[in-house]
Amino acid sequence: MRSKAPLAMMEQMVMLLVFALAAALCLQAFVQSDEMSKRGEARDRAVALCQTTAEALRSTGGDFGRAAELLDCDHYSQDSLMIDYKEDWSPADGSMRYTLGAARIEADTSGLGKAGVWVRDEADDVELFRIEVAWQEVNVHG
Repeated sequence: MRSKAPLAMMEQMVMLLVFALAAALCLQAFVQSDEMSKRGEARDRAVALCQTTAEALRSTGGDFGRAAELLDCDHYSQDSLMIDYKEDWSPADGSMRYTLGAARIEADTSGLGKAGVWVRDEADDVELFRIEVAWQEVNVHG
């Protein structure tokens, strides 16, 4: 009579292989979901920063200097501003991960000011979010 031990051993090895493949697939799914979650979190933060910047520009009537004061921004000009952020979204002094920018753009309508506001992920070289903001420009007549 022949022993059935080799057949049982082979069956166990096949089952172990199936479980190992299933574990590898689950691990890959968890890693991808973590990356998607981080991208979503970064995009949500970018949306909030763009909205805050747009509201600052709108409330100041397109005065980038005053908007920069509201946003605690050191890098600005008459027509643009820029803020760099670290990986944890704190303001960056040196190396940065994200950049918030705003720049005046040509408006199609007289008396209307416009600017584009965006956030870029510099490490992945991708724009996370972009909006346009408009405000009424008031001319003071003497």
